[in-house]
Amino acid sequence: MSAQQPLTYDAFVELAAADPAVLGLVLKGSQAHDGMITPHSDHDLYVVVADDATTDLSRFAGHRSAELDLVIVTLSEFRGTGIPGWERYALARARVVLDRLDGGIARALADWARLDADEAFRDAGRWLDAYANSLYRSVKNHRDGLALAARLDAADSMRFLLELLFALHRRPRPYNKYLKWELARYPLPGWDTDVLLRAVDRISAAGDVSLQRQLFTLVENAAREAGHGEVLDAWGDDLDLMRPQEAGDTA
Repeated sequence: MSAQQPLTYDAFVELAAADPAVLGLVLKGSQAHDGMITPHSDHDLYVVVADDATTDLSRFAGHRSAELDLVIVTLSEFRGTGIPGWERYALARARVVLDRLDGGIARALADWARLDADEAFRDAGRWLDAYANSLYRSVKNHRDGLALAARLDAADSMRFLLELLFALHRRPRPYNKYLKWELARYPLPGWDTDVLLRAVDRISAAGDVSLQRQLFTLVENAAREAGHGEVLDAWGDDLDLMRPQEAGDTA
């Protein structure tokens, strides 16, 4: 396409659909999330080609514009070897535009959407420890009169908490932009979405220590039920500082 004729999404899909080397087209990002499209939303498209294919579409590799961003990958890369981990949620909620593998592209997306059981357990333990670490630092800094440090650690803890909660259910954590969208459509079992989001909002903004401790009680129960008691018990007596205080939450 010339500078006078920029490459559009529809034009590229037509080109790709006519190329037998193309096995699949996958749309991700805002365009794949109902209700999230804005006037600024472009089209983020994965182009999956056969491993041994030669295609003229290779000239568009890395194409980026206000209308269209393209990623061209082989089938093997799309199935795991060429996709960075931070793309996992994007692919989990992506939309199939073309699938010449009788559902094979859709099955690959389903694999991205669900973490392997061992991987999820390992990741959950790691995120639980990171969450506890930031929570502990937050309440300790609050106790010592370090208000800014306490709020920053509280905000950090919410990032780790969300990673943990989604890992416990073998799901990749959504990008912040899609958190409310995701939970409205696919709630986390055992969690009240509105209550959770209000807690995350308030703790991130204000570092509310009492609320942090109340939330930790729920998290501790969920983590122990999922088999992560050892991670928590490694914190020993420091757990007492993270739990609700009988005489208030002044630490």
